[in-house]
Amino acid sequence: MIDNLNGKKILIIIGGGIAAYKCLDLIRRLKDRGVKIQSILTKGGEQFVTPLAVSSLTGRKVYQDLFSLNDEAEMGHIKLSRDNDLILVAPATADLMAKMAIGIADNLATTTLLASTKPIMIAPTMNSQMWDHPATKHNLTVLKERGTLVIPPAAGDLACGEVGAGRLAEVENIIEQIESFFLSNSNLILQGKKITVTAGPTHEAIDPVRYIVNHSSGKQGYAIAEALYREGADVTLISGPTNLNVSSGIKKINVISAREMMSATEQSLPADVVICVAAVTDWYIKNRAVQKIKKQNEGLPSLELSENPDILKTIATHKSNRPPLVIGFAAESENLVEYAKEKLNSKGCDWIVANDISGGVMGGEYNQVHIITSKLAEKWPDMKKIDIAVKLAKKIVHHFKENQ
Repeated sequence: MIDNLNGKKILIIIGGGIAAYKCLDLIRRLKDRGVKIQSILTKGGEQFVTPLAVSSLTGRKVYQDLFSLNDEAEMGHIKLSRDNDLILVAPATADLMAKMAIGIADNLATTTLLASTKPIMIAPTMNSQMWDHPATKHNLTVLKERGTLVIPPAAGDLACGEVGAGRLAEVENIIEQIESFFLSNSNLILQGKKITVTAGPTHEAIDPVRYIVNHSSGKQGYAIAEALYREGADVTLISGPTNLNVSSGIKKINVISAREMMSATEQSLPADVVICVAAVTDWYIKNRAVQKIKKQNEGLPSLELSENPDILKTIATHKSNRPPLVIGFAAESENLVEYAKEKLNSKGCDWIVANDISGGVMGGEYNQVHIITSKLAEKWPDMKKIDIAVKLAKKIVHHFKENQ
């Protein structure tokens, strides 16, 4: 999988808060994404995590002492301060923030920060009264004015037994903030492009407790939204009912029925790309019952079906706001390419991603697709859905490169 964090170099300075243990999980997850990590462990940080634990996860030496001849010979504080794409201070204690604001350089961490010419990001954690103290607020203002990026602490139960703001942000949120930093500082082809993705199933109510639905986990659509977001796109994800989560930088609109999805998709226009991945139910119940339908001895209830709007065709033939690139999905169990070509022509879209559902891919992690355009039919190998998403995102990038 191609990742926008892959190959990035981050120096993590671990401060002396009880939340320092979360940095071990943070390091592991960043390493899994291909990030090259250097680390400085402060004296306070050593009280909560060991150098051995940090070193085992980074695969590198942990630097601790400003006055260590060995450390200075191997990697001096000046090189540490300059040899990375980003410096992350987590947890950033009130003491460490105060020293950064004043410019005190009395240990390896503060000296490195003062000598750095690289972007600095901090994730504060402390008691809520300390966080709200005027001195901390002043220091925070000073740091922000200098360009320090701040990941606000979360609110909740604190280690001291109190409740309030001051918890270290969740690891997932810290990683999202790091991603957003690198995305905003890159020259990505899709940066500024508005892309709408539909995903998941739609539910059409029979009565207050029953509905008809197409099988769909939403995994493929969500993966595509994430891949496009990592390519710099401004992504709107219109999702039917699922249990999936998405990065906070993606605008997510939750819908239930096909008509709600149609409305939300039209409202997302104008867009540069619309990708209709959702498994939209073809019909809705015209005579939907207001009360629960009771089981009767007389026989089965009569359901009157009415056709739902065709979202893909509506967008692909839109008179005033037709996106430059419209992509549809076709789930077929037989005659895959033939039916996909028919759908391409009948819907008026630019590409069809045809996926073979005969092998029970619904809800799974793998998929096999064909990319159908007016010029080609390209078969992709059996791949993880997330890898299909990345490959499709790269194909969209290539499309815009060719049409710049």
